[in-house]
Amino acid sequence: LNDAKLMKRGASVGEEIIFPLEPQDDFGRIAAQTAKQVVIQKVREAEKLSMMEEFSEKKGQIVSGIVQRMERGAIFVDLGRTTGIIPYEEQIPGERYRMGERIRAYLYAVDEGFRGVYLRLSRAHPKFVVKLFEMEAPELASGAIEVKALAREPGSRTKIALASLDSHVDPVGSLVGQRGVRVSTVMSELGGERIDIIEWNDDAKEFVKEALSPATPLEVVLDEAGHRATVTVAEDEQSLAIGRGGQNVRLAAKLTGWNIDIVSAGGTEVAESDGETVAMAPSEEAGVMPTESAEIITQEAEEITALPAEEELSSIPASDETVADKEEDRDKAKDE
Repeated sequence: LNDAKLMKRGASVGEEIIFPLEPQDDFGRIAAQTAKQVVIQKVREAEKLSMMEEFSEKKGQIVSGIVQRMERGAIFVDLGRTTGIIPYEEQIPGERYRMGERIRAYLYAVDEGFRGVYLRLSRAHPKFVVKLFEMEAPELASGAIEVKALAREPGSRTKIALASLDSHVDPVGSLVGQRGVRVSTVMSELGGERIDIIEWNDDAKEFVKEALSPATPLEVVLDEAGHRATVTVAEDEQSLAIGRGGQNVRLAAKLTGWNIDIVSAGGTEVAESDGETVAMAPSEEAGVMPTESAEIITQEAEEITALPAEEELSSIPASDETVADKEEDRDKAKDE
């Protein structure tokens, strides 16, 4: 304060004092260039620190930006102060993006690099689905219901298990919305991705049953030691339980954390999954159910058995073409 009063009489604490710098005779061109570089560097560091603070607070949230360009499979998104990157593996398969299109994505990483701040975005992240539902369902955003588990194959299908912390709130109905408006909005954002919403159950048997919806299993037997669930389904429910390419049972296994074996009512194993891969019986891989195979074979056998015997064949009337050929041969014989 005393030094400040030497420059300005009546100076007080917190007050700014402006004074000119004294020129230096030895302050040459090189020194001036060095000073300029130092100032620029300090400004960049301050900008980087500011962006790190701003976007670190947004980490784990949905951000919106404009598609700037596409390079080597990655999408660069203009977020205003900086640019975000959606790597190829974090994009929804089959989606197409246009320059200048507004896009939403999940900010899952904020990295500090040599040239600035790198924002990693994703549309394939499981949390992207959760955050989209939070925007549509106040019950989820407020914490009245919570997501207990989620399994997703981006662009194709998602299974999400919910639990209610309020007995007056229906977890499934909250996300579905009136006439399915809420879930339809999320599905539209995800390019038509199917979403199965089920209620969490602490009873593992019941939870596995729910996870395999739309199929309705007949019985679930748990092997605690092997952490495996053997699920019995009716013949006409096998295709629903397994899903196209084994997707339904695979997602159910991933959602529940149990290895799942699908068996028929007769005890024949038709599929098994550990949540990552699915092994199916040959008839399932071919897209034909065991019962369908038996029906086809039986039907063909009956048709073969129903063919007329040799003596019956001789009594079958000749076609018009055959009769005409015989008359022509007879006329030729007369001419000769």
